[in-house]
Amino acid sequence: MLAPFLIMLREGLEAALIVSIIAGYLYQTDQADWLSTVWIGIFLAIAASFLVGAALQFASAEFPQKAQELFEAIVGFVAVALLTSMVFWMRRAARSIKGELQHGVDAALASGHATAFALVAMTFLAVGREGLESVFFLLAIFQQSPGPQAPLGATLGTLVAVAAGFALYVGSVKIDLGRFFRITGVLILIVAAGLLAGSLRHLHEAGVWNGLQARAWDLTEVLPVTSPVGAVLSGIFNYHDAPTIGEVALYVGFLALMLPAFLRSAPPPKPEPAPAE
Repeated sequence: MLAPFLIMLREGLEAALIVSIIAGYLYQTDQADWLSTVWIGIFLAIAASFLVGAALQFASAEFPQKAQELFEAIVGFVAVALLTSMVFWMRRAARSIKGELQHGVDAALASGHATAFALVAMTFLAVGREGLESVFFLLAIFQQSPGPQAPLGATLGTLVAVAAGFALYVGSVKIDLGRFFRITGVLILIVAAGLLAGSLRHLHEAGVWNGLQARAWDLTEVLPVTSPVGAVLSGIFNYHDAPTIGEVALYVGFLALMLPAFLRSAPPPKPEPAPAE
């Protein structure tokens, strides 16, 4: 439950941040009449994300068992790639995203008769990116964590993100976004490591990968994944009570490479103010 909550909180807050920057800039430049086109772009992006998610889910349900396992492995690998690129991109872009979006709004407003289309397209692409990423993340997590907890966690994360985004927009809440994205980035990389190990398990069940299948340990009698503590660890870290050597090696190796690289990838410094003449 915690993993989908965390992912949707971060994705939702990123989308809300983008929308609040665009809407706030339109107000600041006395162009609030164009807000309706921004909402059209948002709703189109949400609809497209739901359609893609439904199509993928429907298609996977028609696969035979081994093909479905392979599909789930591929979705998991795609989700890991997107999660990893997302946290690194946001780490670098946190300080420049506002200026880039405002520049995009200026370009859209300057496009004359195509202004409405340009604003819709800009918002659709910005929000749709977050939505499509969320689709792959949630598909991967739902496939590896069946039951109502994962959808509930995703729903709660989305609601909290919407509330936080609105509070940021009206100025009632101040969040250190750099610190927020740094902390959630570390946690999401841990989630990604678990998805990666789970995807390797799906490859084995699909008959594609059969190496390193000896058990690294067996804690089914001590801490089974069905126990309360095991379920919590599974939801946060994708804990498995009897993982294979390959799964453990992939999990540890991914974190050993990605965590130091992420923590070293400090955002660019703020530009120095121009000296007064």
